Amino acid sequence: MADMTKTADASEEVKPRSVRVVLMALMIAMLLAMLDNMIIGTAMPTIVGELGGLEHLSWVVTAYTLATAASTPIWGKIGDMYGRKGSFLTSIVIFLIGSALSGMAQDMGQLIGFRAIQGLGAGGLMVGVMAIIGDLIPPRERGKYQGMMAGVMALAMIGGPLVGGTITDHMGWRWSFYINLPLGAVALAMVTAVLHLPKKKAQGKIDYLGAALLTIAITSTVLVTTWGGTEYAWGSGEVIGLIIVGIVSIAAFLYVETKAAEPVMPLHIFRSRNFTLMSVIGFLVGFAMFGGVLYLPLFQQSVQGASATNSGLLLLPMLLSMMVVSLIAGRITTSSGKYKMFPIVGGALMVVGLFLLATMDTGTTRLMSGVYMAVLGAGLGFLMQITMLVAQNSVEMKDMGVASSSATLFRTLGGSFGVALMGSLFTSQVTDTMTDRLGPEAAAKAGSAQLDAASLAKLPEAMRDAYQHAVAAGTHSAFLLGAAIAVLGFVAAWFVKEVPLRGAGPAPTAGGGEGDEGKTAPAPQESIAH
Repeated sequence: MADMTKTADASEEVKPRSVRVVLMALMIAMLLAMLDNMIIGTAMPTIVGELGGLEHLSWVVTAYTLATAASTPIWGKIGDMYGRKGSFLTSIVIFLIGSALSGMAQDMGQLIGFRAIQGLGAGGLMVGVMAIIGDLIPPRERGKYQGMMAGVMALAMIGGPLVGGTITDHMGWRWSFYINLPLGAVALAMVTAVLHLPKKKAQGKIDYLGAALLTIAITSTVLVTTWGGTEYAWGSGEVIGLIIVGIVSIAAFLYVETKAAEPVMPLHIFRSRNFTLMSVIGFLVGFAMFGGVLYLPLFQQSVQGASATNSGLLLLPMLLSMMVVSLIAGRITTSSGKYKMFPIVGGALMVVGLFLLATMDTGTTRLMSGVYMAVLGAGLGFLMQITMLVAQNSVEMKDMGVASSSATLFRTLGGSFGVALMGSLFTSQVTDTMTDRLGPEAAAKAGSAQLDAASLAKLPEAMRDAYQHAVAAGTHSAFLLGAAIAVLGFVAAWFVKEVPLRGAGPAPTAGGGEGDEGKTAPAPQESIAH
């Protein structure tokens, strides 16, 4: 017993320093996954100019998103079965290989294929970061590190477009991919040298059939949300067919998971009320956040005349608010062990923020829109990391990977649905308003222009005025839908059960919780550094 105490004490002595080093490597890896699409977005016009293939442009992003979403749950399960460190290092290597190949692409087809490889690695990066943090840091202590994760997200969203534009202008678009290589090498070296986790030996085999069915379900879902209302009409055969494939594959997946020895997504984790609620809230957070990130710059560029070059800076009020509130919520969670109030307050602020954004019109100043964005950012700040923390605390340590991957997947799918549904409503409202004000022919002519200040300045005054009112109307409809959907998250938050966080002290007496949520014994200490 004395030797065990001495070992635990020694572990505690090295833990603060070693955790910081490991977290630095994890944050670099997380930055790689999040920064990529932000950087590539600004480089796309140059890429199309050199490689051609404008008709396949959307697939450069879609291939990456699909591969990331489809591989996310599989990476989580592999980490649970065979060890977190090996799967995480593998995902970094795959991501770097995809980055290098994308930079060397000679045509659009190659670029799309290499972006899919990159996306496969990115799925493991996000899950690996969350699951390793879940392994190393008990939930009670994890709150103090939430600001770092929120800061990385804000840095990616703000800095991505700026970095992408600078790299493309001065070094060429290929360096938008090559820039990942030195950052990834640093993360790879740091993780290899500093992170030491117990090796695992799987007792069963990977659930290949379940993984295949889940991949088909995710792929069809993402394609429906990506193509519906844009590439194909919502009632078209292609979209209806994808919906049918998605429903059938989900039903088959659920059946297979009840029979598999090592299911890729164990259904028993959803017996935990808190885990299920956090999955729902995470989906809604993704819906609101990605919709906001897409349509706020559109409004500010076309209605308020902001420059597209600094589009990342337009989101600064929302992202700074999100980062600060996330940090404060994390500190309070660490010191008090209480967290139920945060999903409730966050859900309320998300509803209010989206509703305020829905009130914007052609007379709304940048200051007021900044205040509205800050309200939404505060709501997201209360929710972003708390949802992951509670989800991880609601499962046993052996399921940490699948819990992290499931929470990440639901947030990703929420983002896909948010962009699709808000986008469909936005486009429909813009078209209707333009037609009402200008007539069908003039509306079609104006609709071919890009929604930015430079393009709008070239339009006749009457057409420009109609366009700005149309965009304001479209933004109103999109954010009103977001606010209505966010109400579901606010309602769900009231049903969260405040179970003590692991690491918060002695476990309660038997019968103190439901399912895995009642297991509050401290998480096992891991050896992570010398």
